[in-house]
Amino acid sequence: MKLRLTEVVEKIRDLESQAFEPLCAYIYDLPALQQHAAYLVGTLPESCELFYAVKANSDLPILQTLAPIVAGFEVSSGGELAWVRKYFPEKPVIFSGPGKIDQELDQAIHQNVDCVHVESINELQRLASLSIRAEKSISILLRVNIAIDNLAATTLMMGGKPTPFGISIQDLPECISWIQAHPEIRLYGFHFHLLSHQLDAEAHLQLIELYLKQARLWCEIYGIKINHINVGGGIGINYRQPEQQFDWEIFSSKLKLLLSNCGLPEIRVRFELGRYVTAACGYYVMQVIDIKKNFDQNFIVGRGGSHHFRTPYAQGHSHPFYVVPINTWQYPFPRPEISNEKVNVVGQLCTPKDLISFDSPVISVRCGDMLVFPYAGAYAWHISHHDFLRHPHPQQLFLPLKE
Repeated sequence: MKLRLTEVVEKIRDLESQAFEPLCAYIYDLPALQQHAAYLVGTLPESCELFYAVKANSDLPILQTLAPIVAGFEVSSGGELAWVRKYFPEKPVIFSGPGKIDQELDQAIHQNVDCVHVESINELQRLASLSIRAEKSISILLRVNIAIDNLAATTLMMGGKPTPFGISIQDLPECISWIQAHPEIRLYGFHFHLLSHQLDAEAHLQLIELYLKQARLWCEIYGIKINHINVGGGIGINYRQPEQQFDWEIFSSKLKLLLSNCGLPEIRVRFELGRYVTAACGYYVMQVIDIKKNFDQNFIVGRGGSHHFRTPYAQGHSHPFYVVPINTWQYPFPRPEISNEKVNVVGQLCTPKDLISFDSPVISVRCGDMLVFPYAGAYAWHISHHDFLRHPHPQQLFLPLKE
């Protein structure tokens, strides 16, 4: 997604001119999101479907922008399911995630989800009992945690080793045998999601190829037919080197050949992307409150902090930012500033962990200037501990779609 900083900066200056206190805000570029999502869907092979993982950013304007473009939504809780169904009652929904309680499974049955991704034999049996009680069948994918030799690790692994996610390969025969004896459960296929934060397009293609080979082998071994394979999400955002992002053009072009050679000609392949869809449409903005030196390091204190924008701490990186100069200064004393040095950007929290950017070179920054953190549209506001210290929430603003 191409960052439209000119439009964002224009909005920031407009907000600052009207503000009565230091500014803190999220700004989401809906036109850029629309264009990016349409590009992703339009470049996937015809046998593929793109579902949006709501957990990345569930704001209604985001979902409304994506709904006409994506094949459906992926939810991971009863709360997400209720939220999506309230506004998109007919949109296809898939229900993933561990630890589903009976009330959520029952909700999935009665809300007519497209399928449930089952994580254990216990969950499978509970779902079947609820289906019998409701006198409604339910379609499922079995999420299986498989071991892959020489699996290239990323910064977030959900499988390929002991994790809470998915069915152990040792339990798969029991699950399939049990399904075959219970017609209230319809096995659509398999769900794989071993890792996230994948930045290497070639490595991701190899992983998907292994998923497809494994599914085909299971079909042969167990004498079953499936119609779907969900290959999860997993495509990451390069926060450390923003100019070196996942190469979607290479990925989508080579995916078509991979699918044509996989030996599963009637299979639909589903992606459930979240971060890669929305991250680049969002910006976190904080106004500089203070600039100071402590021992041998420079600190910029901004309005807000990790209770609004937890992404850098969660990912363990120094988040890139832009400085937007603000030329007004209301005090009679000199304006604090720093030039051509490295800085640490922190927020207002009473903890040294409230660190958003560190050892970051700046050409010039002054108190009152704005810091703009791009790639803040996914797993940012929505994973943050909003009410720590009871600071006010940031403004939430959406650059509108054109009529």
